[in-house]
Amino acid sequence: MNDTKVRRSGALDVSEAPCCDPVATAGPVADLDDEQLAGMAKALGHPLRVRIVRLLLERQTCMTGDLVAELPVAQSTVSEHLRILREAGLVRGEIEGPRTSYCVSPDGLAAFRQALGAL
Repeated sequence: MNDTKVRRSGALDVSEAPCCDPVATAGPVADLDDEQLAGMAKALGHPLRVRIVRLLLERQTCMTGDLVAELPVAQSTVSEHLRILREAGLVRGEIEGPRTSYCVSPDGLAAFRQALGAL
């Protein structure tokens, strides 16, 4: 399954842009409703997921194996945390052969920042 789209169960726009393109966005920042904001906050409510987002921001893109090498947990645990971040719209993944490259979703992060700042 190619995961280049931000998959969300809300009103956030879907981006067709490649994961590793740091300037690719779907357009204007989407307004998040309370449920979407809470979902993103919950996804960032675990220290390891915050660390993953920080690593992705530093590098702009990472393979799962790169993240596993930096974190004190098993590959399956990193994959589960990445799944949660993807579902929240904060991270995107792009399949590159047998590996998946991950990056922060510029649209998702911008929407989260805007919604959080409006509280």
